[in-house]
Amino acid sequence: QVQLVESGGGLVQPGGSLRLSCAASGNIFRVNVMGWYRQAPGKQRELVASITSGGRTGYADSVKGRFTISRDNAKNTMYLQMNSLKPEDTAAYYCNADIENISRIKLVYWGQGTQVTVSS
Repeated sequence: QVQLVESGGGLVQPGGSLRLSCAASGNIFRVNVMGWYRQAPGKQRELVASITSGGRTGYADSVKGRFTISRDNAKNTMYLQMNSLKPEDTAAYYCNADIENISRIKLVYWGQGTQVTVSS
């Protein structure tokens, strides 16, 4: 009923930049909080950044000052601008969204994941 489609991952050198996108579509009345998670092989999935429908943001300490989360509510789309990338940023990045459908039922959805690799 609701789909989250991610794009923008790739291979970059340390110090480089990438911009991830996550577009929500389907039976949507309202998109509430959205966030970006990442998971490297053998490690726990961690919250990287989050943003509320009103634009309030939060970041993991490891990415503060380097990453910027934003959203376009008219397009139901969220972005993650990643600058000054480090090898330790290498992971699969997942979009997450808390969404109400037109019946006002709230569910959590995940994107398919997009790979970010930072290597020289």
